Amino acid sequence: MAFPEERETGTESAPRRSRKERAASDPEKAPQSSRVGWSPYDEGPRSRAPLWFALSGVAVLALLGGGIAWMWNAKGPAVVETAAPRQTSAPLPSVPPGKYGFAADRSTDPDAITVKEIFGKQKKLTVSGRGYEMTITSKDKKCTDGALGDKLQKALKAGKCNQLVRASFRDKAGKVIGTVGVANLTTSKTASKVAKIGDAKNYVKPLTGKDSVTKFLGSGSGGAKIWTYGHYAIMVWFQNKDGTKPDKKGSKRLFQAIDDITQATVFKALDNRSLTGSPLT
Repeated sequence: MAFPEERETGTESAPRRSRKERAASDPEKAPQSSRVGWSPYDEGPRSRAPLWFALSGVAVLALLGGGIAWMWNAKGPAVVETAAPRQTSAPLPSVPPGKYGFAADRSTDPDAITVKEIFGKQKKLTVSGRGYEMTITSKDKKCTDGALGDKLQKALKAGKCNQLVRASFRDKAGKVIGTVGVANLTTSKTASKVAKIGDAKNYVKPLTGKDSVTKFLGSGSGGAKIWTYGHYAIMVWFQNKDGTKPDKKGSKRLFQAIDDITQATVFKALDNRSLTGSPLT
């Protein structure tokens, strides 16, 4: 299934491409079978916790610039002597080359991420009239505590993951629920290795909430994928509240929720880091 506003994993794609272009350039994954999940290509009965879609995407980096033109009076400027200008603040550091800027490597982006930075201070958010609520957050002491699958856990260790923050969300109607996780790796290369591991056995551990809706996270049918943004790996698990496999309309609603939530939280914070090398405050 195509995911609108997709971001491709890896480091070779162009920034800020249209939805159509990104969907067209994202090769479909080969169907995978496991005892954990099932794919739309399987003909057999469903398992208890199937994964039914694969999302992919590209982290986006846009550098905006502008200029100011000074117009002189036709009669010519008056001659005024002034003191030499004083520098009132330290100049901003130059953004490293590449589409991820400072965020390409932990060495140029050393500050630790926080739950509030990545997911925002407000529990409720609205995107184009669509409402969502963050119900629970977690900052795992060990990255492996927030990941499922031996291969994914090994990749996180190999990439020297030192942080994994997670948050769970529900839509306003209480029909869509999901977990988003962000892992802090050493380099873009190690983050890409983590993303390639993602499959029906290796994905973010759904973070169960205490409310009446997100308490069902991780049960029934769900979809998972891992993206990259510089030295970060962004992992998602989303599903219907009742755990049923969504129809075409339901799939569109889930894809929209993932896009709305990650654009308004995770990618907003990481875009800032890529441009400034500092946490979003």
